Amino acid sequence: MTTPSAHPPAALHGPAFAADPQAVYERLRRQGPVAEVEIAPGVAALLVTDYQAALDLLRDTDTFSKDSRAWQRTVPPDSPLLPVLGYRPTALFSDGATHARYRQVITDGLALLEPHQLQRRVAEVAHRLIDAFGQAGTADLIADYARRLPVHVLTTGFGVPDEHRERLVAGIIGSIESTRQAVAAYTDLVEVVTGMVAERRERPRHDLTSWFLTHPAGLDNDEVVRQITLTMIAGNEPTTNLIGNALLRLLTDARYAGSLFGGAMTAHQAIDEVLWHEPPLANLSAHYPRVDVTFHGRAIPAGSLVLVSYAAANSQAAPPAAADTVDTAGLRGGESAHLAWAAGPHACPARDPALLIAITAIEQLTSRIGDLALAEPAEALHWRPGPFHRALVRLPVHFTPVGG
Repeated sequence: MTTPSAHPPAALHGPAFAADPQAVYERLRRQGPVAEVEIAPGVAALLVTDYQAALDLLRDTDTFSKDSRAWQRTVPPDSPLLPVLGYRPTALFSDGATHARYRQVITDGLALLEPHQLQRRVAEVAHRLIDAFGQAGTADLIADYARRLPVHVLTTGFGVPDEHRERLVAGIIGSIESTRQAVAAYTDLVEVVTGMVAERRERPRHDLTSWFLTHPAGLDNDEVVRQITLTMIAGNEPTTNLIGNALLRLLTDARYAGSLFGGAMTAHQAIDEVLWHEPPLANLSAHYPRVDVTFHGRAIPAGSLVLVSYAAANSQAAPPAAADTVDTAGLRGGESAHLAWAAGPHACPARDPALLIAITAIEQLTSRIGDLALAEPAEALHWRPGPFHRALVRLPVHFTPVGG
């Protein structure tokens, strides 16, 4: 049995971790498959850094629960972690039949996003955003593009009024920041969606909000609000980060310069490499043992918070990349093997639309602007602090101005 580490828990918060998380994961792996970490000042957790151990955890619904309520009682009620980890009646925090009921509403709803129509919608939004900054010859591809595109597509699908879009964006972004403003951001997001759900209950429309309300699962208003907010956060934040991280790779990795693999294949390959090496959600999949348990040599008390590090597990299992070529062989196999979308019964249900949105967003941008270049050295870029995401603060570029 592995005894608790004599070293202080590694901090997964603050600028030092954001600047070089892989160095932290390397140190943690030397402690064994499961290591002690701190995810906010004074808040401890266990982090699974081993690929096989991560798979075992993600698939073991008998030993581990997704219900966070026992753990939640151990942290302050205003903890900035609660917008991400605090219990609410959603698929993310449920087990068994309840989880299946909630998840079916989400998966059935996302299935209504027909790929060709979704691709056209993404292309239309992309062109509007590019038109807005294209004549300037400079842009921040996070604030001006990656941050705005997925949320616009999602809010359109759910029928969010134009006057509430910016408020929803602020709520979605703020909820996952793990700062003191996170609770207020999530509360405001719920308030906006609650009003929208109440209005659709009285006057249904042809949108996903109305469809969630009329699904055969028969969710009440609060359950619908919670599934919608979960879908918006889970659909927007990782997709935004995926677009930004893949664009950074395209702009800085010499293997893509002059690549013979143009268009979708270049975007696809960059995205696949990001999902392996810099997954947009780096650490999540919170689980809690139902009873005291020994897991991969680590004694874990019942109710303890156990997180999966997709980033650490992926870096351990990632296939080698060629030094000077973009290797597209085995692309589909690579996609199915990494853990960026988690695994098991709680694997991300938005995988396919998220990939389509990200690939289309990059295709549209690079087809309109062929000479994108970083406006400052890559080493000067900053990453958003926080234990859960891998996300750039800014991605400044310059290019030859393009017309609207």
